Amino acid sequence: MAQDRNLQLLGLARKAGLLAVGCEASGAAARSGKSKLIISASDASERAQRNARINAEAGYTMCTVVPYTKFELGNVTGRGSPGTVAFLDKGLAVKFLQGLAQTQPEPYEELWEFLEKSDSGKYKGEDLNQPKSSTPSGKRRTMQ
Repeated sequence: MAQDRNLQLLGLARKAGLLAVGCEASGAAARSGKSKLIISASDASERAQRNARINAEAGYTMCTVVPYTKFELGNVTGRGSPGTVAFLDKGLAVKFLQGLAQTQPEPYEELWEFLEKSDSGKYKGEDLNQPKSSTPSGKRRTMQ
C-alpha cells in the first residue's frame, strides 16, 4: 500500500507542477539547481541512469533508482514512459523517500534521512548513492 501512496504522491507533484518528467526536463531542472531528487525507473536503460547521475552531480542533488517501471511512472505522470523524473519540491521528495524507506529500508533510508535533515535539499557530499567515477562521462570530440 505504501508504494501506491508513493505513486499517488508522484501524481500530486505532477499536478502541482513540482515534477520534471523525462530525461531532458529532469536534467535541465538539476543543472539549473531546481531539482531536489532525481529518480530513475527500475527498467530505465543504463544510459538513462548514467545521465541522471551525471545531471544530479552537476546540480548537487541526489539520484536513486526506484522500484517502479517506466510504464508505472508513465501512468502516473501521463507522459509516455519516462525513465527519469525529478522532484522540484523538497517536502514531496522527502515524503516519497520516506514511503520507499518504510517498505525497503536498506537502499532508501539513508537518502531519506539526509534529505530530511538538509537545509536546502542540495547534496554536496561524496557517498550517498552517488557513485564517483574517474572516467569521463562522454566522448571527447576534437577538431582535425
